[in-house]
Amino acid sequence: MKKIAIIGRPNVGKSSLFNRFLQSRKAITSDLAGTTHDVKRDCIELEGLSLSLSDTGGIEERNHQETMFLFKSIKEQALKEAGLADLILFVVDGKLAPLDEDLSLFRDLQKLKIPLFLVVNKLDNAKEEERIHSFVVFGISEIFAVSITHNRGFAALKSAIIKVLNIQPLRYEFSDGFMGSLEEEMLSLGLHQDKTQEEEYDEIKTAIIGRVNVGKSSLLNALLGEERSIVSEVAGTTIDPIDESFYYEGKKLTFIDTAGLRRKGKIEGIEKYALQRTREMLDQHAHIALLVLDASAPLVELDEKIGSLVLEYGLGVVIVLNKWDVRHKEIEEIKKDIKERFKYLSYAPIVTISAKNKKHIMQLKEAIIKVYQQLIYRIPTAMLNKTILDAYSKHPIPSKKGKIVRIYYATQYKIAPPHISLVMNRPKALHFSYKRYLINQLRKEFGFSGVPIFIEAKKKGERSVDGECMQEEQN
Repeated sequence: MKKIAIIGRPNVGKSSLFNRFLQSRKAITSDLAGTTHDVKRDCIELEGLSLSLSDTGGIEERNHQETMFLFKSIKEQALKEAGLADLILFVVDGKLAPLDEDLSLFRDLQKLKIPLFLVVNKLDNAKEEERIHSFVVFGISEIFAVSITHNRGFAALKSAIIKVLNIQPLRYEFSDGFMGSLEEEMLSLGLHQDKTQEEEYDEIKTAIIGRVNVGKSSLLNALLGEERSIVSEVAGTTIDPIDESFYYEGKKLTFIDTAGLRRKGKIEGIEKYALQRTREMLDQHAHIALLVLDASAPLVELDEKIGSLVLEYGLGVVIVLNKWDVRHKEIEEIKKDIKERFKYLSYAPIVTISAKNKKHIMQLKEAIIKVYQQLIYRIPTAMLNKTILDAYSKHPIPSKKGKIVRIYYATQYKIAPPHISLVMNRPKALHFSYKRYLINQLRKEFGFSGVPIFIEAKKKGERSVDGECMQEEQN
């Protein structure tokens, strides 16, 4: 297995880069220098192949007697890890001019005669990227301007790693004996993997939906910490979607307060326009929906109909139980009612809040970030196939007219939300109940909290047709 080591001084973003590759937060990040002491290792997947990735401690010279021994040990461990690698990613802080300490450490690493990339981090916009020219003093051409926090430049860095390590796409043997890459097979099926989705979105667009007067505008104000949206006891105050943005945990969150929805027979005048605008927004702009329910009154059928918009537009979802401080009965009983009425959203997390009193707003923000991370997660191909084929071996698909039904392999060809294609010998024999079984296995293995999962079955050589995706059945 090929190895990549991340090396650099403290607080330059090494652990953030490590987490970016892993698409998780396994390494603790902090503004405090020296947060990482020991070497952390994990596996990542590029082009279907597993690689070892190491996050090393920040290398720094210390003269203070109490800390000198610790930082000397950290440096020894980091350099030892670098010597075992096939590629070294040397990370520096792009907001600072090139430092003598960085240059000295870089020269030491060059002596190892191992491929070496200079990763200039914290260049958060195009203007700051101009600073990259000052780093030519390092004397190499493999310089990459990135902003790990804002997810800039990561795709170019990953492509260069694939090239320098000569990583070839994993090749599969298909049922007819043809050997080919998964990408070639996907093209034959019309499954064009969306390369624009390899990186995270610049912003997380979250729609606030619910029936009239459940507290959507109050929730927007609580999230923003200011009175941005008009709050009134008069139902239907919000007509045009209102959107506001702020940064939270390095992510730009954009919230859209939509018009409250009524039963069809009660929609009149300008509210018809509002409903149309809400649907357009959900279809074209939203990634996640906050389905707001009123804990002060019993649930109604309209709540369920509004919840179905989440599935209709393939959105991530958090169920927000507002007014919990004036609930009409105990929270656990209300949650039980939600689970019974919203069986089709059984995967959605439930957060209780009081928008008026700004209670549990922080927990809601954290739930949104978690759903977003699951929404953009791409399951490594090898892990996806292991999960699907393990599930198939435990519970094979019932034969069709005495003929065996086989799953050859699976591929996730899209994120946000995840779309998975199963290549089979008899795709029409895959019943919705078996798809639901596979989806449950994927949730058990990978989580996908608050995220719908779409599965379609394909025969080798059959091209995708819009609208054929299969998601969790409502029945």
